[in-house]
Amino acid sequence: MADVQLIKCLLKAIPDFPQQGILFQDIFPIFQDPTAVETLVTHIVHRITSTGLRPDVIVGLDARGFLLGPWIANRLKCAFVPVRKAGKLPGKTTRVGYEKEYGTDYFEMQAGAVKAGQRVVVLDDLIATGGSAKAAGDLIAQNGGTTVEYIFIVELTALKGAAKLDAPTYSIVQFDD
Repeated sequence: MADVQLIKCLLKAIPDFPQQGILFQDIFPIFQDPTAVETLVTHIVHRITSTGLRPDVIVGLDARGFLLGPWIANRLKCAFVPVRKAGKLPGKTTRVGYEKEYGTDYFEMQAGAVKAGQRVVVLDDLIATGGSAKAAGDLIAQNGGTTVEYIFIVELTALKGAAKLDAPTYSIVQFDD
């Protein structure tokens, strides 16, 4: 799979970010290569269409899920909904707290952005402990939607974050450490 190898070779491991002991997998080098961005978007769209998921909404998580979410939603002719850190969205929101590998945080979604019965794919750059993705799934459920899959560019498999989620997961690149 040449597309996966291209994506993987552009990832950059940054030690001790955002704090000591964390090995951060940086996806930003992908965005310096237009061919790699196109490859990544096409790979994710193909994943969704080939599995018959037929989402109504792509939910992108703050902040790196915002980078690809609108492109993918546009290609699939469905809505894009951002999930943001608390206090960043206007209007009425729903809120969920979650634990990250280095602290507690809160996610919000605009109330009614996901409607009852809608099928949702959650998109983020990385899954580690699964806390932020689970929070997004909880927000989707609070708004009456159903998460049909979680998609990540990178998965840190040793942290077993996918086990916390209420729908299947797909990650393009996996790291054991």
